[in-house]
Amino acid sequence: MSRAITVLEPGPLALVQDLGRPGYAHLGVPPSGALDIPALTLANRLVGNPESAAGIETMGNLVLRAESSCTIAITGPPLLKSTVDTHQPVYLAPGQQLRLGGPSAGLRCYIGVSGGIEVPPELGSRATDVLSGIGPKPLSVGDTLPLGPHIGEPSTVDGLPPERVPSRLELPVLLGPREDWFDDPAGQLAAGVWTASPRSNRIGLRLDGTALRRAEQFRDVELPSEPVITGAIQVPPDGRPVIFLADHPTTGGYPVIGVVHPRVLPLLAQARPGTPVRLRPDARSA
Repeated sequence: MSRAITVLEPGPLALVQDLGRPGYAHLGVPPSGALDIPALTLANRLVGNPESAAGIETMGNLVLRAESSCTIAITGPPLLKSTVDTHQPVYLAPGQQLRLGGPSAGLRCYIGVSGGIEVPPELGSRATDVLSGIGPKPLSVGDTLPLGPHIGEPSTVDGLPPERVPSRLELPVLLGPREDWFDDPAGQLAAGVWTASPRSNRIGLRLDGTALRRAEQFRDVELPSEPVITGAIQVPPDGRPVIFLADHPTTGGYPVIGVVHPRVLPLLAQARPGTPVRLRPDARSA
């Protein structure tokens, strides 16, 4: 058999992901790709892949079988249980199984496999986009994933520590473009108290807690749809913010009060339901 791995148990939501397909917003296509990009690129470097290679994004409780010899690396937060060490390259012989438990903190782990997962690309990417349905379907029992040729050498590092997941999120926010739709937007954001909602997904991190108030002149005003980006904080009619993630729609009809700094996007990927969240307006935008 050519190089491949087979899914024996997929866990709650296992997806093929790479760095996504940016540049197609004008066609209504989200950027997609791994939510925790540093974790995926680290997994690829550990097994000798280019950082852009496709791997697996998983919430754990996953079982894979190597159909041919390959090197794997698991990155992200620490796991409750795994049959191999994480954050270092590990050789799998043909027929050998890889079993992962769930993360002990955080939400998503990443698996890099030597050669990368070579499912057919769509619009230049192998990423699964749960909003538009572009890319491979979520992994299911019996799926066999082809691997590319193993051209790079695994990293020679002895091992790296698992990703540290903060128990609470403090997110810097650049106000705009519709902050004028809200009474004292900086003050409201700074005073608000939220937790990550269990209704969150790859489209957006929904926040439960403080309801943001619109300014009086915008209370009953409809906003025509306009472009939105990853990290945009959209405020629907109930006032509870939604922070758009990689599979977000490319336009939205609710006002965007601000945008979180790109450097914190990987933290949002690891926010479990109930994680406390504070939004801190950047003083330069006040």
